[in-house]
Parts: sequence; structure tokens; C-alpha cells
Amino acid sequence: MKKEIIICIIIIIVIIIGNIITQNYSKKTFNDLSQKLESLREDLIKENVDKKASSEKISEIQEIWKNVHNKLAIFIEHEELEKTETSLNGIKSYVEMEEYADAVEELDKMSFLMEHIEDKNKFILRNIF
Repeated sequence: MKKEIIICIIIIIVIIIGNIITQNYSKKTFNDLSQKLESLREDLIKENVDKKASSEKISEIQEIWKNVHNKLAIFIEHEELEKTETSLNGIKSYVEMEEYADAVEELDKMSFLMEHIEDKNKFILRNIF
């Protein structure tokens, strides 16, 4: 009986530590991406949008996303990540077509999705049950 209790306690501790590590990683990643997206958003709502600078920022965001996608896929639902990636591709397409209002809308959608993923994976009582 004592061995089983010790094993259960060890498993619970490992789960909690793993959750803390994954939460910190996703929070840092999404904060970095959110800052880049906010910078891009500020560029897109200007009256005279610099298409080249905006395209470079999108490429930078895509590079960051490519680097973190496989790591995030380990502990986040693939459907959520696909929605976020689809929004990122939509932003790129709208900027290439110079439809900046639609790009801002898609950018806001991507920001919301990232916030949703972060909230959904928090270790809080509401998410456990």
C-alpha cells in the first residue's frame, strides 16, 4: 500500500512539473509572437503601408512559427495549431494582395487563437473538469 501511494505521488509531481514547463514554454512563445504581430498590426493600420517591410515581418513571424510548431504540437491540439497557421498564411496572402484591412482582421483572429490556446492549456480547475 505504501509503495502505491509513493508511486502515485511521484506521477502527480511529474505531471505538475511537466505542465509547468509546457505552460511556460507556450506562454513565452505566444508572447514573442504576439509582440511581433502587434508590431505588424501597427504597420498595417498606417495610412501608407510599406509592403516590403510588412512582408519581411511576416516572413520573420513565419520563421518563428516554423521553429516552434513541432515543439508545440507535442502538447497542444493539432487542430488549434492548424487554425493559427492558416491565419498566418491568410495574413501573408492579404498583404501580398495589398488588402490591409483584411490582413488586420486575420491578424486579430490569429491573436485571439493564440490567447485561446494559452487559456485552454492553463493548469486551472476549470480546465481539469
